[in-house]
Amino acid sequence: MKKMLALATLPLCLVITSCSGQPVTDATATDSNPATTHSQTAAPQPISLNGDWKQKNSMDDDAYQLATIDGDVISIDWVTNNGDTKSIYWVGSFEAPKDAADSFTWTSTRDRKATDNALMASGDSDKKFTYNNGEISYEAGIMGTSTTVRLTKE
Repeated sequence: MKKMLALATLPLCLVITSCSGQPVTDATATDSNPATTHSQTAAPQPISLNGDWKQKNSMDDDAYQLATIDGDVISIDWVTNNGDTKSIYWVGSFEAPKDAADSFTWTSTRDRKATDNALMASGDSDKKFTYNNGEISYEAGIMGTSTTVRLTKE
């Protein structure tokens, strides 16, 4: 009885699988609309530098500079004491890049109102910043000693 049932269902299975549709081939899988066959590439967008940037070349893990870029302002603090102590070093203008580039420079004008009373703040009127392949660099100085600070995004 089981053999007869199996033999009777075999043609039914063949009918069902043959009617289930055509297998996908290269001819049926390709898109015949030429407008969609060309890849549509979006124009490269300017990089966003907004966010926090930490000094990567500090000589001490507990003393470094931390920058924040928010819109058209860059602020930089000296950070010590496991992050518990922050002293203003720079608050100034930031001009975001207008095109997609791996490197560019900008000159920031110091916000005197935000920095004039800060003991550890730079006294420079302007400061030149460079962005190059994921790193922001600038000259920082205190008490006659200067160094190139290198920041990477947190």
